[in-house]
Amino acid sequence: MKRTRVPVTVSLPSNLAENFERLAKAEAKNKSQLFREMFTAYERRRREEQFYELQRYGAKQARKKEILTEADVEKLVFQGR
Repeated sequence: MKRTRVPVTVSLPSNLAENFERLAKAEAKNKSQLFREMFTAYERRRREEQFYELQRYGAKQARKKEILTEADVEKLVFQGR
């Protein structure tokens, strides 16, 4: 049977480790649960940052090509059809 969980060891400064323990206790979660939630939130935030970065890049490229409105986009999409 395949293992569904893999133990991971993390080294933290003592004050951060104490804060982590305190937070886990306050949230009534074990450290593994808290870490999974924190990591999932971090991944979500990174994906959002990457999306917005891509969105800014697209907007910059559109401005360079003077594509400023939805109508401009439609014109560009349908001009070769």
